[in-house]
Amino acid sequence: MSSEIPPNDRNATETPPTPEEREKPLSKKAAKKEAMKAEKAMKRQQEADAAAAAASAAAETDPLYENYGDALLIDLQSKAISGRKWTEIKLLNDGLKDQQVLIRGRAQTIRAVGKNMAFLVLRRGGYTVQCIVTVAPELVSRQMVKFATGISKESIIDIEGIVTVPQVQIKGASQQVEVQVRKIYCISKAVPNLPINIEDASRSEKEIEDAKKAGELLVSVGQDTRLNNRVLDIRTPANQGIFRIQCQVGNIFRHFLLSEDFVEIHTPKLIAGASEGGSAVFKLDYKGQPACLAQSPQLHKQISICGDFGRVFEIGPVFRAEDSYTHRHLCEFTGLDVEMEIEEHYFQVLDIVDRLFVTMFDSLNEKCQKELDAIGRQYPFKPLKYLSKTLRLTFQEGVQMLKEAGVEVDPMGDLNTESERKLGQLVLEKYNTEFYILHRYPLAVRPFYTMPCYDDPAYSNSFDVFIRGEEIISGAQRVHDPEFLATRAEACGIDLKTISTYIDSFRYGAPPHGGFGVGLERVVMLFCALNNIRKTSLFPRDPLRLAP
Repeated sequence: MSSEIPPNDRNATETPPTPEEREKPLSKKAAKKEAMKAEKAMKRQQEADAAAAAASAAAETDPLYENYGDALLIDLQSKAISGRKWTEIKLLNDGLKDQQVLIRGRAQTIRAVGKNMAFLVLRRGGYTVQCIVTVAPELVSRQMVKFATGISKESIIDIEGIVTVPQVQIKGASQQVEVQVRKIYCISKAVPNLPINIEDASRSEKEIEDAKKAGELLVSVGQDTRLNNRVLDIRTPANQGIFRIQCQVGNIFRHFLLSEDFVEIHTPKLIAGASEGGSAVFKLDYKGQPACLAQSPQLHKQISICGDFGRVFEIGPVFRAEDSYTHRHLCEFTGLDVEMEIEEHYFQVLDIVDRLFVTMFDSLNEKCQKELDAIGRQYPFKPLKYLSKTLRLTFQEGVQMLKEAGVEVDPMGDLNTESERKLGQLVLEKYNTEFYILHRYPLAVRPFYTMPCYDDPAYSNSFDVFIRGEEIISGAQRVHDPEFLATRAEACGIDLKTISTYIDSFRYGAPPHGGFGVGLERVVMLFCALNNIRKTSLFPRDPLRLAP
């Protein structure tokens, strides 16, 4: 606890300055401080005088000057609660005809029609509305129209106006009503020259190609340019859709598991040793001790099972220090992890995977059509094909399908990306699904804590899950016997000292259990058939990117 006297108490204990002390000349530092205070006070007064003078001049030239202009910062510093009622743009419809509304949004487009009229499209939350500023006696002045046309794109503005219903369809806005502007205020100005235009960043590749064929050159915004200006890029309709879909994936994941009697946990991201084995970890100094960022919550979610939670899940960041420059790898991503007791067979875990993801896909298709449409306009894709009861194949069956198709793979090794994609095509052709489970993998390609098969120790009670020919989930039954676990860890080259507390947690009675982990960004990427995981990471971290 600090020994410093709190401000209120200090006043009661300090002795007031004597007349001699008050007359004592200020030090250079104190004098400079006082001079700066006086200068700031003078500057504030000058700004207030200038604002008053400008208001007086405006009143002389335009009696409606109070109905438009740039909002003063002081009025936006939580100065007062006015009690005014705001209407969300998405709620504007013909039921509000002839009613006055107050709305806020970004200036998406601004178009002047002579000196007496201007059209503005306001955007908020993926919805847009057309607003019209038209000169009218005692309502809208020509100066107000001029002010409106001078607002820069992406500025945040407030508009008060009357809702009208046009006779023809409005093509440039989502809401099929217009707002006849009576007041307009710029709340926050955007710089006139944006590094990327939202319109350019929203174009599909097809639009660009079609324009090129027609002899027209349209701007194409590259991936790095987008990520360097992410604050603007995520304003596009497609990106708004992507991250709202991502929100729903996490929401469905959580609520489904809670309904299945799972407990949400939060495990540490600073740990003493590699949770998955290998060297792909971010190492750091932890108060003089070697440590690293967790590659997954694997060890701690298993300890939680040993602590009698029965069924647990976590949504949180995981870190992989891999030099992977692929379309589907990141150095930091959001993990969706599950662990649960099993009574007899690890297929109990597969049953959860089956019902969880079918529920998720059904819900996304049913409740997120607007977002899926927005994504599809920029990145066209076909809806995911999946079965109400998820297909399960053994690893050996998958290898056999590849072999019959002329693809040679190591029957005791892992599948590479090309083989996974080919198998995905074969499964789609034969079973009409793009979502399936491949289980009973060779033990040699699985982590040290994976349980071997009872009938053949060369294989394991493990599984991967695929969407559109790419792996999204790895899971397995875990080794719960401490001696066997230590033997497996040593065989995989893991220093037992770094995971001693993990192994010790199984010495006090551990139930058979299993679980799985999935990357949130990869689920969204593959469900929406996007070509790069950086599109589904809000601020991606890969081997080359640490900002913004």
